[in-house]
Amino acid sequence: MSEHDHSHAPADFNRAFTVGIALNVAFVIIEAFYGWRAGSLALLADAGHNLSDVAGLLLAWGGAVAGRFAPDHRHTYGWQRGTILAALANAILLLVAMGSLLWEAISRFHAPAPIEGMTVIVVAAIGVVVNGITAALFMSGSSKDLNIRGAFLHMAADALVSLGVVAAGVLYLWTGWGWLDPAASIAIAVVIVIGTWGLFRRSLHLMFDGVPDSVDLIVVQAYLLAQPGVEEVHDLHVWAMSTSDIALTAHLVMPGGQPDDAFFETIANALHDRYEITHPTIQIERCRLDHGCARPPRLADRPVP
Repeated sequence: MSEHDHSHAPADFNRAFTVGIALNVAFVIIEAFYGWRAGSLALLADAGHNLSDVAGLLLAWGGAVAGRFAPDHRHTYGWQRGTILAALANAILLLVAMGSLLWEAISRFHAPAPIEGMTVIVVAAIGVVVNGITAALFMSGSSKDLNIRGAFLHMAADALVSLGVVAAGVLYLWTGWGWLDPAASIAIAVVIVIGTWGLFRRSLHLMFDGVPDSVDLIVVQAYLLAQPGVEEVHDLHVWAMSTSDIALTAHLVMPGGQPDDAFFETIANALHDRYEITHPTIQIERCRLDHGCARPPRLADRPVP
């Protein structure tokens, strides 16, 4: 028996995506222009990273929209896995962008060039505000939805990059050290790679039907086994259908026979409230059918009186 009565529709972040993309496209143009004028690798790198964030936001938005497509006879779960794919693509995009930044910064480190410190400070400060606002738009959903978390991390990381550029610009005005600009880029990139690795690992894990972090399979199995009349639990599977929906299937061996609807309702409520499992499907068996237990004879097999 399957229980799907709980409401688990993901929050609508369409407005957040629209505002975030518009803000970042405008800022990329401004930052790239002044980065070129000021001769700042940190500003140009930040503009490139902001451009990757626009792509990341588009990916996350596309995944969120795909996750709302209604199931049909060819896609019985709809396109919910698109949110997991978007989160994974976001992580890869961010890691590639930071790898490119590291490469360029190391090259510039050996041949530092003079920069217009005040221009760098002002433009990067605007970036802190733009990216901070965009990150705040996704903060509420970042703890529950891995796809939204990917968008949030992208923008929070960019705010950190911009803040580092501001610091590098201030130190450059004070000391005149040309190596500060690429050094700040390297330090920021390393911090972001470390922070992004968790998103990459979790989304890749879910792509291969790994058990979500919110679920302890041993604890779930023990809960099912503790239910009245249950003698054994087998064929227990838990996986993520999307970045916000978790499915479970299990066979419960109950020698006493099929329980009433209240039994399934209790289990569905507990799995939802304790482990965030939104799609439980439970099959009842009197004994282990896969171990060759005697099945009741079919009508056609019964002897004719």
